[in-house]
Amino acid sequence: MPKALLLLAAGIIAVSVGWFFVSKQRLQPVSAQPQKLVVGMPNWPAGRGKAHIIKMAIESNFGIEVELQNGTNAVIFAGMDTGAMHVHPAVWLPNQNNLHEKYVTQAGTVRQASTPHYGKQQTCVTKATAERVGIRELHDLADPQIAAQFDRDGDGKGEMWIGASGWASTVIEKIRAKSYGYDQTMTLLEMDEALALARLDDAVKTNKNYVFCCDAPHYTFLLYDLVMLKEPPHDPSTWQIISPTDDPNWLEKSTASTAWERTRVHVYYSASLEITHPAVAKMLQQATFSSDIIGKMNYALVVDKISPVDYARTWIQEQRDAIDTWLR
Repeated sequence: MPKALLLLAAGIIAVSVGWFFVSKQRLQPVSAQPQKLVVGMPNWPAGRGKAHIIKMAIESNFGIEVELQNGTNAVIFAGMDTGAMHVHPAVWLPNQNNLHEKYVTQAGTVRQASTPHYGKQQTCVTKATAERVGIRELHDLADPQIAAQFDRDGDGKGEMWIGASGWASTVIEKIRAKSYGYDQTMTLLEMDEALALARLDDAVKTNKNYVFCCDAPHYTFLLYDLVMLKEPPHDPSTWQIISPTDDPNWLEKSTASTAWERTRVHVYYSASLEITHPAVAKMLQQATFSSDIIGKMNYALVVDKISPVDYARTWIQEQRDAIDTWLR
């Protein structure tokens, strides 16, 4: 064969081989599907219950292994941002507005499911406390004479549970106390919810006065006769919330002098699921839990002491129609 033809043939073969390897390389997936999904599990009862339900719903309908991983709101959001975690079962708004803004609005790495369940966040006393003290409205706590009736340690100031350390709502309750003026008359206690509610139970049994931050639906309303203290309706212009991580002078620059806005609790998930597991993402987008379901879940887990695993297993069996709706 003439030398020119040999060179031409060699060139054609080389180009063909190169095209084959390039084409083969392009056919490889951009990223492999994760072998298992990770659902974040918050540290409150309904958060744990919903996490187990979502885990079982994914495993039973898609055959995908799901791991539960404990985490704070910030940790779970950061995990969803990177794809190391995939689901947050119960994000409270407006409490977590800063995380929503960072990861959903700005980064676009996290998605919010469309339908929330609703609740209330206010300040509660027992009905017996309200009658003994004569308290009806939240700003009454700024009255030293009323506040003194909640004094247990003898320092002249009352005590009030405002939430657990690390909760976004606890920071906001400090702002509310300053805005209403009872930060001067009340000692604001931060402690685990279980301990705070044990104190509530003791106060009821011993006929002592007790005031605490409360939310509904919650099993305490089924156990005790509680009264929510009245406040002016929520006015967005009176709320200016600055995070302690954003400004060392956050408290003096913040205000919240009217009631909380209506609480919304959504499922959130990593946007990466829309690529790796689109059917799972669709299910999560449609996953809903009514306020009535959440109230019963709290009661079952805390009062009846049913384990989250057993509760979720029974719920999945009894709520097949609800799961089918998520899958449509």
